[in-house]
Amino acid sequence: MNQDRLLERFLRYVQIDTTADDATDRYPSSEGQWELGRLLIQELTELNLADVHQDEHGLVWATIPATSDRAAPVVALNAHLDTSPETSGSNVRPQVIRGYRGGDIVLPGDPRQAIRVADNPALNSMHGRTLITTDGTTLLGGDDKAGIAVIVEAAATLMEHRHLVCGPVRLLFTCDEEIGRGVRHVDLEKLAADVCYTLDGEGAGKIDVETFSADLATVTFRGVNIHPSIAKGRMVNALRAAGRFLDRLPRDRLAPEVTDGRDGFMHPYHIEGGVAAAVLRIILRDFDTSRLVEQAELLRQIARETSLDMPGSEIDVDVVRQYRNLGDGLQHEPRAVAYAKRAFERLGYPVTETIVRGGTDGSLLTEKGLPTPNLSTGQHNPHSPLEWACLEEMSQAAEILVQLVQIWAEE
Repeated sequence: MNQDRLLERFLRYVQIDTTADDATDRYPSSEGQWELGRLLIQELTELNLADVHQDEHGLVWATIPATSDRAAPVVALNAHLDTSPETSGSNVRPQVIRGYRGGDIVLPGDPRQAIRVADNPALNSMHGRTLITTDGTTLLGGDDKAGIAVIVEAAATLMEHRHLVCGPVRLLFTCDEEIGRGVRHVDLEKLAADVCYTLDGEGAGKIDVETFSADLATVTFRGVNIHPSIAKGRMVNALRAAGRFLDRLPRDRLAPEVTDGRDGFMHPYHIEGGVAAAVLRIILRDFDTSRLVEQAELLRQIARETSLDMPGSEIDVDVVRQYRNLGDGLQHEPRAVAYAKRAFERLGYPVTETIVRGGTDGSLLTEKGLPTPNLSTGQHNPHSPLEWACLEEMSQAAEILVQLVQIWAEE
């Protein structure tokens, strides 16, 4: 793998602001995603890939042509153009540390910020490697520009070494994954793939085979507003009702602050409103999809109890489906994970099957019928000004892809 070229790609990509914006209904939600997409079109065209285009929704498509006349399954590779709105992605100034010697990494843009070994035990195995960090004032964008760089570098390698046997490989770069809209405009018939891999995982040597199942609960509180000078016996404060509702949510269980592993949770993350009306949003998560029903019923029970405490208030709980556990769909295509493991093993890299306390576009693609495990890309601490990436792990991820498409062609 050409690590210098891979690094140059990554540095180009992270300096384009592609922050997703959930305050708009546009798709993609930010102009930077169009800009990064146009850059990818240029690079993929220069690599002589086929069917290179950016569609009307900003999605970038391309195909690595097969090198064999034998019919082979079509493999798709996916990463997303956007970065998280949780931390600024504007004016990213990446710092490259070659031959990391260990110890905490002070970030030059904000000396108060440091990537500490105590909080990042993975740094203990990074000595001598090339690390890329933010300057401490923005996120880096490794989620998911590390994935984009890995896919494009793997494509470059396959186009340079046409003696390697592979079937058709589809590349698809989507938008707005970070705000839950990543596959909104993906046409699976157009993609025409038998299996897909998202390149959106942390570290190295991991195959994500399960994600949370997820729903979103919107709780609406309606009260009665009147001038506070004449409010006695007449005002019903929706904000007070929301406060009582929040206070009833479990804090010793079913909260992200006290759960880990396979534990699910209910996470209130946004509230807005006033005396007359207030809206609270709560995400529901569990690896066991059936438990989401139990969580929703618990919210409705708390709403009934709160209404009794607040006569005159109205509380509605509306729950919508978001995505389902990746593992449920992968059971129907066991080769998706088995072949990925074989790619690691052929190259002598350790590999583990892991679970994600979150979701990926692969969850939705798998639910739609396209089995899509998630692979590591060398990114660490996503969504944070303490984000960093390891070049050698990114290079390993690209090697895995080159091996993986050959394994599918052998079948």
